[in-house]
Amino acid sequence: MPLQNRVTPTGDIIATEHRGLFTGNRGIIHDPATKTLLRKRWSSPAWITCLCEFRGWRRKVMGRRSWTELFFLDEATAFAAGHRPCFFCRRDDANRFRAAWEEGNGVTGIRAREMDNVLHRERLERGKKRLHSLPVPVAQLPDGAMVQAAEASFLILQGRALQWSMAGYRTADGAIEDGMLLTPPSTLRALNAGYRPVLHPSAVN
Repeated sequence: MPLQNRVTPTGDIIATEHRGLFTGNRGIIHDPATKTLLRKRWSSPAWITCLCEFRGWRRKVMGRRSWTELFFLDEATAFAAGHRPCFFCRRDDANRFRAAWEEGNGVTGIRAREMDNVLHRERLERGKKRLHSLPVPVAQLPDGAMVQAAEASFLILQGRALQWSMAGYRTADGAIEDGMLLTPPSTLRALNAGYRPVLHPSAVN
């Protein structure tokens, strides 16, 4: 039976056989004896997105009391849920993200902890996913942004809306003209400043 460790764009953690392109964590939120999640869904404001393979290291998923391995379809999904690139295994990407984050948010010399504090305020409201009003029409959102409409999540790519699923993306049945922003506003501004997230192949095929 699949473990409950796949993250959706709304930040929920579900069980599915699909793994996706990235792993990551929010601290320790599982019981290694049962390999099940605790009631809490984060234990640290540093929500990061990591490589699934790094230096040949092997981890037994939920096998010990260390960070809880979570999985994401792609980087846009991780961004929507409120995560950022890891400065250890994805240093180059993390530095590019920080540079775009600084440019987009009009700051300099930002530290990872300071970004985490901003993101933590933007991704949660009373312990649940925080949704934001759209700053521009859907078609004008930058590539990689995600919105919520009619209980479904959509990736915006070149002005088009692609519906998210655990297995990948498909073209939306109709135009998405309204909805709520899933991607935290500070991350959205980093996308506007030029950061391009890694997308699942189904988004571009």
